[in-house]
Amino acid sequence: MSLDKIIAVTGKPGLYEIIAQSKGGLIVESLVDKKRFPINATHNVSVLDNIAIYTYEDEMPLKLVLKSIFEKEDGKKCISHKENNKVLTSYFSEILPNYDTERVYASNIKKVVQWYNLLVDYNFDFASITEDTDEE
Repeated sequence: MSLDKIIAVTGKPGLYEIIAQSKGGLIVESLVDKKRFPINATHNVSVLDNIAIYTYEDEMPLKLVLKSIFEKEDGKKCISHKENNKVLTSYFSEILPNYDTERVYASNIKKVVQWYNLLVDYNFDFASITEDTDEE
């Protein structure tokens, strides 16, 4: 499994793995409770592989941020997404020191931390994440 098969659905908690495609959209399975349901065109979805975090220089792909957290935590879970904003921003600045503090909000950091912990629980293979070279 790779991050191009993992999505976040606006308005629904957690992460989902794309299982199959249907006529009207996608069939996904929750990483948390393994329940399956259809996603259609009215749902806003974000593929984790396509998300990036703003930095002062450029954008950092989410997958590299997740891999940095994995390496910092030696494969274990990190802090809770329920920590206060000061703790979260301090932790995130250790992971990505040059993140754009004006465009990356505490709510974004909470999502990244929560997603990382969900992926750890799901036994995601962070070692499979590589830095892609732009082929366009």
